Amino acid sequence: MRVARVLQCYLDGETDEVTARRVAAHLEDCRRCGLEASVYQEIHNALARRTKPDSRAVGRLQAFGASLLSDPPAGDDDAEHGTTRPAGA
Repeated sequence: MRVARVLQCYLDGETDEVTARRVAAHLEDCRRCGLEASVYQEIHNALARRTKPDSRAVGRLQAFGASLLSDPPAGDDDAEHGTTRPAGA
């Protein structure tokens, strides 16, 4: 769940410079987090325009929120991203 909180703070511009650089680098490499950041931006932009956000984006955000409630303990990056490491890794 810590990953989601840091991502949210980054997207809201509330992180320090070092954290912002780390998150930006992570978003370039992590497809799941990059997609979540894109969904958040779509909803944020729609709200800024005062228009109704795309229903698919809202659905993805709701699913992401639900996944946060079922995440395993912090520190298990593979579990937080819904992935597993290949055997022998």
